[in-house]
This record gives sequence, C-alpha cells and structure tokens, in this order.
Amino acid sequence: MRAALGEALLPALAIAAALLLFGVFVFVAAGASPIEAWSVLFQGAFGSWFSWQNTLQRAAPLMLTALCVAIPARAGLIVIGGEGALVLGGLGCAALAYLVPLPQNAVGTVAVCAAGALAGALWIMLAGWLRQYRGINETISSLLLAYVAIGIFKHLVEGVLRDPASLNKPSTYALAEGLRIGGIADSDVHWGLVLGVLACLALGLWLRFTASGFSVRVVGGNLRAAQLVGLPASRLILLACALGGACAGLAGAVEVAAVHTNANASLIAGYGYAGILVAFIARQNPLAVIPVAILFGGFGAAGSLLQRRLGLPDASVQVLQGIAFVLILASEALRQRDWKAWLAKLGPVRAAAVPRAETTG
Repeated sequence: MRAALGEALLPALAIAAALLLFGVFVFVAAGASPIEAWSVLFQGAFGSWFSWQNTLQRAAPLMLTALCVAIPARAGLIVIGGEGALVLGGLGCAALAYLVPLPQNAVGTVAVCAAGALAGALWIMLAGWLRQYRGINETISSLLLAYVAIGIFKHLVEGVLRDPASLNKPSTYALAEGLRIGGIADSDVHWGLVLGVLACLALGLWLRFTASGFSVRVVGGNLRAAQLVGLPASRLILLACALGGACAGLAGAVEVAAVHTNANASLIAGYGYAGILVAFIARQNPLAVIPVAILFGGFGAAGSLLQRRLGLPDASVQVLQGIAFVLILASEALRQRDWKAWLAKLGPVRAAAVPRAETTG
C-alpha cells in the first residue's frame, strides 16, 4: 500500500499543480476568477448525471488509446501513434460493413469491432517491426505512421468509400441499425465503456499473473537480460505492439458503431494523443488507466461549459492537458532523485548556515 501511494503521489501533485496553473491562465487570458473556473470544470465533468454521461462517453476511447501507449511501454517501447490506429480502426469497422454482408445482430457487431481491432493491431505492429528489424526509433515512426494513417483515412472516406448523400461532410455509408452499439440502460453511455474497462482489467491481469505478461515486463526492464535467458524478445515486442494497437483500433470501431454511426472527419478528435497523457499519468499501469481516463474525460466534457460560462475557447481544455503533460514529465525527473541522500547532504549545509549560540559559564 505504501508503494502504491508513493507511485500515485507525484502524478496527483502534478495534476493539482496543473489545475493551479490553469487557474492563472484563465485569470490572465479572460480575467475570470480561477475559483469559478475550477467550479465550472467540476460541474461540467461530474456535477450532474448529464455531465457524468458525457464524461464516461469520452472516457471509453481514452482508456483504449491509453493502452496503446501503456502496453508497448511495458515492453520498452514509447509508441505515440495511437491516433493512426484509432482512425484506421474506425475505417476498418465501416469498410467491413460496406464490403461484406453481415448479420444484423451481435455477431455482426463483434465482426465490425474485430475488424477495427485488427486494423489497429497491424498498424502499430508495423512500428514495432521497424524498430526491431530496421532499427528505426518507434516514437518517431509511430508518430509519422499516424499522419500516414490519417491521410489514408481521408483519401478513402472522400473517395471510394464515400456515401454520395454526404455532401458537405464526406463520410462512409452509415452502419445498419443492427450493427451499432447501443447505450447502457437507455443512457448516452454506450457499451464501449464496458469494453474499455474490461480491456484494462484483462491486460492488467495478463501483465501481472501470466508467464507471457511477465516475459514482456522482463523485456521492457532489461532487453539484454531477456535475450541472455532465451526470451524471444522480438516476438514479445510485436505482441505488445499488437495488443496496444488492437485496443486503439477497437476505440475507433466503438466510436463509429456507438457515436458517429459512420466514418468521417469527426473521428479525428485527438483521442489518440490524449491517450498518451493518460498512460503517462497512470505510469503505464492498465488498472490505473481507468480512473485517469475518467478524470480526463471529465476535463474534455467541461470544455463547452467553460465556453458558455466564462467565454473561454472550447480548446482551452487542451491547455490544461498540455500543462499537465509537461508537469508529469518533470515529475519523473523528481522520482529518480535519491531524496534520502539529498536530505543527508542538505543537513550539514543547513547546520552550518545556522549560527551557534554562545555559551557562558
């Protein structure tokens, strides 16, 4: 418990500091009260059942795109191209329903979601393959592949897969009603949230309690040691990339099947990039991804309320996310510091700085 609290302390302090700096930003940029801004943030995220529905709806893709960063990171890779896997997952979901006749029931829904997950898995695996067999940095390649994926997405949506009826906003044909993912208990919170939570739980347990999950963690902890004991490092890295990419692709499929009903430019909403922040705050722990994703889903849900109440741009929430990301990265440097040794060195300095009282006798 002490170790868990120690892991959570710095991210919690970083988020608190980000909120303080965001209050300063609101005061300087709009002349609004920071306290009012924090109150509006809370109300827009968690203040009512409507706010909770909006928050949880946004949290579902954040959980899955965060796993696209967290799982490869446990194998020693920093993959930041989840946005590309997400848009290709949404495209794969829409394209399968367009190209193949599917039953209008749960089997068809599973099929379109599986197509999205497969597209995302193959795309992120490509970044892992380039790292292992061509020596290309996976951070750069995954980011560039995300831009390539977005280009492919726009080309196909505005080309061969375009619905002629979509005039001002090019999109694919809408999914049939029987293929869509509905809401939970007739609410706006769709079953994609359950898929995200189950994926986090399953992958967290897989990393902790299975031999293959332990092997992935060994590869991420010390690649040389893993190779010396005979672990198939390349296959494990590709497996981690495939699992992470499948989660991001599933996020895209869920967005199409539950929110947009077709693939269009609204799918490029930045969930893949926000998932990077969620994964880093959760310290690449799939179980910790769940509450962090809900928190940042709430920040995103509060953007429109900030715009209405305080006159701030809807994108001001991205400023908060950017501040949080910088502080999280800075806090990692503090985590590496040996505080006991630092305090031990500081002790003699402080003692020398305090003059001793003269004694009489």
